[in-house]
Amino acid sequence: MEYIVAKKQSQFGSLVVITDSDIIGKKFEEERLQLDLTKKFYQGESKSKEEVKQIMMTARHLHLTGKDVVAIGVEMDLVDPKKIIFIDKIPHAEVMNE
Repeated sequence: MEYIVAKKQSQFGSLVVITDSDIIGKKFEEERLQLDLTKKFYQGESKSKEEVKQIMMTARHLHLTGKDVVAIGVEMDLVDPKKIIFIDKIPHAEVMNE
């Protein structure tokens, strides 16, 4: 599995957006919630699982979308499974590290 990584600047500092590559370019909706992965916000560079893990260890603010990348976040104890939201069965989690 490859992942798409986009680095942004936000009001909270550095924001890293990581998305499973197989869902980039798609839109998911459920009731009033929407994940629009066609937007430029989600576009970035392709990275391997090991590269993503390195990035996740040093990032201050993470925006994770997709089954595989959210599972990595849980495995690394960065994501609380109770705080994962699902939109049309696609998991999404946001992490703020100190």
